[in-house]
Amino acid sequence: MKEIRFESAVKRLEEIVNKLEAGNLSLDDSIKLFEEGVKLYQICLKRLDEAEKKVEILLKDKNGNKILKSFQMENAEEV
Repeated sequence: MKEIRFESAVKRLEEIVNKLEAGNLSLDDSIKLFEEGVKLYQICLKRLDEAEKKVEILLKDKNGNKILKSFQMENAEEV
C-alpha cells in the first residue's frame, strides 16, 4: 500500500466499516475489505505511535527527563 495520510486512512476505514455493517457484500468482497481495513488500521496505529514519540521528545527537559504538562486547547469551544 502506498504512503497514505492518516486522515485519508481513517476516512477509508470509516467507509469500509459502513460497507461491512450494511451486509450487502459477498463473502469474498467482505474479506477483501476486511483485509484492507486491517492494513489501514496498522498504518493508523503506526502514525499515532510516531506522533506520540515526537510529542515525548518535545516534552523533555535539557537533561532528557520527561516534563508532564496538561494539555489545554487555546480558544477551545465547549462541547
